[in-house]
Amino acid sequence: MNTDQTTKKPMSLERTIMAFAGFMVLLSLGLTATVSHHFIWLTAFVGANLFQSAFTGFCPAAILMRKLGVKSEAELSITRN
Repeated sequence: MNTDQTTKKPMSLERTIMAFAGFMVLLSLGLTATVSHHFIWLTAFVGANLFQSAFTGFCPAAILMRKLGVKSEAELSITRN
């Protein structure tokens, strides 16, 4: 059995951002359906932030997660070798 398959790998910054954005979209849609239709603006904000970060590279969530110690895929690949 390959040890790479059994060893838990930490999530990279890039994957953490995608998971966080997906969670926020699902949460805001749930809140829109159950609490108030105004929560749809949170969905729009998350989508707009994803769109602009694809072009600018600026992502406030990434800055926060870096401060919390989440490492990028490049940083993780260096520590694995």
